[in-house]
Amino acid sequence: MNILFSQDSEAKQALELVKQLQKRFVSKLNNLANIDFQEVFWQRDEGIHGGGSRYEARDYDFFNTASVNVSQVHYPKLNKRLQSATALSTIIHPNNPNLPSLHMHISYTQIKDDKNYYRIMADLNPSIFNMQDKQIFEDALKEVSKEKYEEAKEQGDKYFFIPALNKHRGVSHFYLENYYTSNSSEDYNFAKAFGQKVIDTYIDILANKNKIKTSLTKQQKQEQLQYHTLYLFQVLTLDRGTTAGLLVHNQNDKGIMGSLPKYIDKKLLLSWKEKVVKPQNQLVQCLVDNIGEDGLIDEKTKIKLANCVREHYIKNKDAINLQAKGDKTVHTVQNHK
Repeated sequence: MNILFSQDSEAKQALELVKQLQKRFVSKLNNLANIDFQEVFWQRDEGIHGGGSRYEARDYDFFNTASVNVSQVHYPKLNKRLQSATALSTIIHPNNPNLPSLHMHISYTQIKDDKNYYRIMADLNPSIFNMQDKQIFEDALKEVSKEKYEEAKEQGDKYFFIPALNKHRGVSHFYLENYYTSNSSEDYNFAKAFGQKVIDTYIDILANKNKIKTSLTKQQKQEQLQYHTLYLFQVLTLDRGTTAGLLVHNQNDKGIMGSLPKYIDKKLLLSWKEKVVKPQNQLVQCLVDNIGEDGLIDEKTKIKLANCVREHYIKNKDAINLQAKGDKTVHTVQNHK
C-alpha cells in the first residue's frame, strides 16, 4: 500500500517513535495471548497525505477488543495551520472482567509558525476495581514522569471526569496536553520512555493476574458490561480527540472507533440521555438508535456511530465546548482551517 509520509526530519522522527512503540506493544501482546494481531492499513487521500496502520486482535478468547494504531497525516496546503500530526493511540479491552483495560495516546503535532507539541496520555480502566493494580500503574507513572506527574494527574482527573454521571472513566489518569520544553531531544526521550514504561507495566499487570485462574460470575460479566457502556458514553460524548479525528476526515472511522468495546448495555446508555445537558441528549439518542437491541458494536455499527458524532457537531458547532478538557485546550479542528 502506497502511503506518503512527511519527509520533514521532526515528523520522520516522531513517526519512528510511534512505530517503535507500536511494535513493542504488539509483540508483547502477541506473546501474552499467544495470538497474532492482524495489521490493517488505511490511507489519507489515497495515501497522498499520509495514513497509517492498526493492529487488531481477532481472537475473542483473551480480548474483547484490542487495537494499536499508528498514523501520520500531513497538510502541505498553505491555508492549513497544521503541518503534520503523528500519533500512537491504543485501547486494550481484555475479555476477562478481572483484567483492566488500558488507553494510551502519544502524539506529536507540528503547527506552522508556532510551537510543536506532544500530547501524552495514559489511563487504567478496570471493570472491577483492584487497588493493587492501580498502585502498580501509578507508581510506574510517577517513576517515569517524576516532577511532571502531579500536573499530569490533575489534568487527567479533570479530563476523564464525566459530569453527567458524577464519576470518572478509569481509576488512574495521566494527561499532558500541548507539552513541550526548550529541549526537543529531552521531550522526545520522555515520550519514548513514557510509552515503554506504560506498555511494560500494563503487560506485567495482565500477565500476573492472568496466572490466577478463577471462574467468572454473571455479576462480574454484568459489571464489565456496565463499565464498557460508560466507556463508550465517555468516548463518544466527551472525548475531544475522538471528535476531532472524526470531524477532520472520514477516512479512518474504523480505526478511530477501534477503542469501543464489543458489547454495551443499550438500556443503560439510554438512561443517561436525561442526565446530559442539551443538545448532547440528541447525540445520546442517535447513538442508542444506531445500536442493535443486543448491544453489539460491530464494524457496521461503528461507522453509524462515527456518523452520529460527526453530524451532531456539524449541526451543533458550539457543543464542542461541552467536551472534556484540561486547563490547556488545543483547538485541533480549527488548526486544519
